[in-house]
Amino acid sequence: MTERTVTATDRESWVWGPLSALGLTVAAVVVVLDQANKAWMIYVYDIGARGIVTITPFFDLVLVWNKGISYGLLTQETDLGRWALIAFAFVASLALGLWLAHITTRLVAISIGLIVGGAIGNAIDRILYGAVADFFSLHAFGFDWYVFNIADVAIVVGVIGLLYDSAFGGHKKAGKPTKI
Repeated sequence: MTERTVTATDRESWVWGPLSALGLTVAAVVVVLDQANKAWMIYVYDIGARGIVTITPFFDLVLVWNKGISYGLLTQETDLGRWALIAFAFVASLALGLWLAHITTRLVAISIGLIVGGAIGNAIDRILYGAVADFFSLHAFGFDWYVFNIADVAIVVGVIGLLYDSAFGGHKKAGKPTKI
């Protein structure tokens, strides 16, 4: 038996695939849009000084600093906790980036890009502000949803895309079992 040598091309295919550029471009666009929106809301529109701004009967703008993850879960009041969430976001983004190298459908590449971009966008907030800046509040019939931002929307849409692909993506069906 001969031993196979790992070449530079093999290593590149492990970290870069045919749809990696698409996924990473989507991630970069999400980060830029998210951070631009947050900078505008905080420094130009000055949402913090305005309080709740009613846009429609079911949609408001309001500044909420989220020290946890989605829905305010796992709230971190210490620097250690904040940096743990930042590290988790970057490790998860790296893992998703490596998975991206092996993706074969555009939907999954775009979905992973949305999740990575959202995770990095919120991690940047934790680094800059110590918490994630959320602005968009939906409410109706006495029920208030959580306050969210563009990064959160990207993550949710990315997860929906992955779930859709998992359920309806046309993955190869298992063949007929062999008779013994």
